[in-house]
Amino acid sequence: MTRRSTAGLLAATILAVAMTGAAVVPGAMAADPADVPVLWTGFRDHPHGYLSAETAPNAAHFLPPPPDKGSLREQDDIALYRATRALKDSPRWQMAAGDNEIETPRAPRIFDEALGIRFEPAHMPTLALLLGRMLGDLETVQGPAKRGFNRPRPFVSEPAATCIVPEKWLAASGSYPSGHAATGWAWALVLAEMAPDRADAVLARGLAYGESRVVCGVHYASDVEAGRLVGAALVARLQADPAFQHDFAIARQELAAQRAGRTAPPSAP
Repeated sequence: MTRRSTAGLLAATILAVAMTGAAVVPGAMAADPADVPVLWTGFRDHPHGYLSAETAPNAAHFLPPPPDKGSLREQDDIALYRATRALKDSPRWQMAAGDNEIETPRAPRIFDEALGIRFEPAHMPTLALLLGRMLGDLETVQGPAKRGFNRPRPFVSEPAATCIVPEKWLAASGSYPSGHAATGWAWALVLAEMAPDRADAVLARGLAYGESRVVCGVHYASDVEAGRLVGAALVARLQADPAFQHDFAIARQELAAQRAGRTAPPSAP
């Protein structure tokens, strides 16, 4: 959907580190029932990330800046934003609207088809917690860059149709990097490692989740590329975190059990 850029090449490099770097604990221990996490209801009681501001990567220190005004890359961004307005009311537009959901523990259901299961947080509580804590970490990693670069969003610079009704906070927040793209890619990397036989489908869905932000009109393509770099950087760092390794081992068992049908899914609402 976008041209290969420096940010994209850097993302690919960090992806390789994330996928082949420090090994996650190979043998998973069974979770003590007393340690099974309690699911949360929203951002008010959302779990914190694994990393602190001091131990997390700082995207303001490693991301390249957004494209310069008038540069060919910015022109590409604007041209793609204008072209994708033609997708209004198409199936891809509707998909982008659905991909606006980022709140855990529900949002990881975007990977249902890719994983071949129905993501039920109650049946995979440690996996739900792990993905939720990663969302908290991404806020820590990307926050300084979003505030520092403070790039206006495309619909702010050039008002046009978007797949969602933008709230005031969205218009006021920085466009670069894309938090959704970072989240979708980070989740995809982790889930692909847990279910390597489904890696292609999982990674493709993680990419599409980020591309939905361009389709929706709330991010430029270069915002999405930078977001994937942020997501890959976080996963690479989490590989060395003992608490993440511990949860990963249990979450991988939960996912395997769900895929094997050892946990009966609840009835559809």
